[in-house]
Amino acid sequence: MDLNAVEMFVAVVHAGSLSAAAARTGVPLPTLSRRIRELEKQLSVQLFERSVRGTKLTDAGARLYEHASRGIEALMDAKEAVLNAQRQLEGLLRLSLPPSFDIWWDLLAAFQQRYPGIRLFVHTTERRVDLIVDGIDVALRVGAIEHESMVARKILQYRHRLVASPSLLERLGYPAVPEDLHRLPCAAWARAGYEPPVWHLGGTAFHPRPILSTNDYAHLRHRALSGQAVTELPLFLAAEDLRAGRLVGVLDGYPLPEQELNLLYPSHRHPSSVVRAYLDFCREYWQDEARARSCLPDQSME
Repeated sequence: MDLNAVEMFVAVVHAGSLSAAAARTGVPLPTLSRRIRELEKQLSVQLFERSVRGTKLTDAGARLYEHASRGIEALMDAKEAVLNAQRQLEGLLRLSLPPSFDIWWDLLAAFQQRYPGIRLFVHTTERRVDLIVDGIDVALRVGAIEHESMVARKILQYRHRLVASPSLLERLGYPAVPEDLHRLPCAAWARAGYEPPVWHLGGTAFHPRPILSTNDYAHLRHRALSGQAVTELPLFLAAEDLRAGRLVGVLDGYPLPEQELNLLYPSHRHPSSVVRAYLDFCREYWQDEARARSCLPDQSME
């Protein structure tokens, strides 16, 4: 049975005539009349007795109306409940973030201020989680995405920066070219299992011999601030120290490559209203140039 035709049938009963129903619903009279005839043909019954004085329900029409009106009302209640839930945006949002990604912490707090009915579960890991197996709605990923079963929304582009404390450089000298780094202590980010790090400095692939390798950028920042090593840091983690002069850029003429920041969610799963709100909020949040500038300052900043 065609649900749209049944809705039109109920509308005709409520309005008292086809013409009145057409005016009330905005459906053209010929269309409304045709759909009612199709419904009668489908059910093999006559639903209305038509006369110059209007339309009157037949016994079959009265029985259909008794049941259909309750069903239509229940469907309208269900539709309204769904729309209200979407407007109020209540529910649990499960996210995956990289470690030490503190620029996202303020974003999540601002998101919940706008949508107080949304509860967050945040799984922090450097591992590339399986969104389906791990039950994650949206993952934040650094780097280009090549995964056919996932949808990626690019949010930001930024660079890491090679930094050191002024005291270290004053003591051991400022490097002029990447090879000069071999006379300086270096600390580098590395994955579990220890893959030898590579710093792509401009067009040069430099292989540091790090005194420390770790997958914790906060640890690398600590070593740089203490004057123990040159290291590579995300700009958002180094920005305040660079502004205050606690850290300075190293080999800024040899910039590290740009990084992409993507939000990832399953392509086969239609995003819920909560997920869509989060995706849109993240894009809107980082379109604020002042905010982006404060967290991701220009590569040439000293």
